Amino acid sequence: MAATTSKVELYAAIRRDSRAGLSQRAIQAKHGVGRKTVLAAEASAWPAQRKKPLARPSKLDRFKPTIDQWLREDLDAPRKQRHTIKRIFDRLVEEQDMRNVSYAVVRAYVARRRPEIRVEEGRAPTEAFVPQSHLPGAEAEVDFGDVTVRLAGELVVLQLFSFRLSYSGKAVHRVFATGGQEAFLEGHVHALHALGGAPSGKVRYDNLKAAVARVLGFSRQRVETDRWVAFRSHYGLEAFYCQPGLGGAHEKGGVEGDIGRFRRNHLVPVPDVATLDELNARVDAWDTADDKRRIGDRPRTVGELFAVEAASLKPLPVEHYETGRWFHPRVDRYGQVTVRTNRYSVPARLIGRQVAVLLHASHLVVFDGRVEVARHERMLTKGGTRLDLDHYLETLIRKPGALPGATALEQARAAGQFTPVHDAWWAGACKAHGDTAGTRALIEVLLLHRHMPQEQVVAGLAIALKVGAWTADAVALEARKAADTERAGPPAPDLHDTLTQAPIVASLTQRRLARLPPDPRPLPSVAAYDQLLRLARPAPRRRP
Repeated sequence: MAATTSKVELYAAIRRDSRAGLSQRAIQAKHGVGRKTVLAAEASAWPAQRKKPLARPSKLDRFKPTIDQWLREDLDAPRKQRHTIKRIFDRLVEEQDMRNVSYAVVRAYVARRRPEIRVEEGRAPTEAFVPQSHLPGAEAEVDFGDVTVRLAGELVVLQLFSFRLSYSGKAVHRVFATGGQEAFLEGHVHALHALGGAPSGKVRYDNLKAAVARVLGFSRQRVETDRWVAFRSHYGLEAFYCQPGLGGAHEKGGVEGDIGRFRRNHLVPVPDVATLDELNARVDAWDTADDKRRIGDRPRTVGELFAVEAASLKPLPVEHYETGRWFHPRVDRYGQVTVRTNRYSVPARLIGRQVAVLLHASHLVVFDGRVEVARHERMLTKGGTRLDLDHYLETLIRKPGALPGATALEQARAAGQFTPVHDAWWAGACKAHGDTAGTRALIEVLLLHRHMPQEQVVAGLAIALKVGAWTADAVALEARKAADTERAGPPAPDLHDTLTQAPIVASLTQRRLARLPPDPRPLPSVAAYDQLLRLARPAPRRRP
């Protein structure tokens, strides 16, 4: 019998075989069951319900009425003089002569019976919810939720930001690498600009660390972070903070349910994307498609209600608010800067200098003065390293022996930037010119990536590899030819076709001569030298 077969299906199969004339022994052998199961299946098509096991007697049973009585007396006792579980256990041992009953058994029973007794005696409030109505453009709710995504082949947990308008149910989502303050602020900026305005009333929040520095007792008062206060002032947002714990989740139930709905409808199965930008492009498309859905039994769709609500939103300020955080690290001797425990590479010429780093939720930008010198995706882990091979090329020209074991080279291979075509051409160049000269030739090829797209350089490498041209000039020439072909209109040839057509590599000198402008000057002539022939040479003197 298959492991996934239910008991009802098993009974149906047994009854079918019995009607076909199989004996009970044959049925038992076929389905791997006993005689009682066969008889029960023949008697009824529906399996009998399994009998619930009788409750096992406990040594605590005879003390339960006493415990219940003490708990009922506690309802009228002063709050600070009620029975604790330890006091109940001690009294049972001392006054009731309880033996061989553990403290854990007493604790489990009291934890279950105390709220039940409050309900029985009418002392516990009944959990009830009050329906709410919201004015157009007045209120919104914000929250984060965990989502699992296969990013660049690796399964990672990211943060889904949701900004939901209470009246229409229109929600704007964004996926970030972390749920820190940068993501919190960037999510707001994206949502407000996507909606075209800001709510005129309150926006409900959890007590997120990105916004709340400290909760003051059991009140609604909070000590907010400075950057969040400045951000709210810029966009004119009024914050309402929910109660801490599970009780506060009911105060913003709309966005809590929206995150679960979005996750179930759009992130199942787990998305497989190369970058966060690709994933967020999908998220924007899903948000647009969700405008056609209806919430509950509402007569209008989300998009139709939002069309009414959009006119009630406050206009946004014209000035841009910078959500990133600035850091000013110094570049170490490895050409790296450390930001939030992670290390990122910068051009080697900046070693020893102080640079400015603008950290965003999903990426960071490095500036030397006002010039951008590096850009990296933000790392999801702590203590990691992200290197760009291009930042080390000037150093590797002087130290070509460091390239084979370079960490930046391994990361470039993993990211698909250093392809098998690069490796094959490198091996051929080293075989033709030696390891040092061949590696330098490869580095000169890698420098082409600064001025030409990846596809064109790889196409040039493929052609040079096919004909055995092991110089950077030959690769550059074929890459430019591929660029000219692409600009001319027809699509670039497939890499497999490029390798099998065996094209001819032209000389770089011939290519330059072919592009020279026409020379209007006349061809040189030696006719002027003929006049020298008409001059008579003196006769030689005869010796006497």
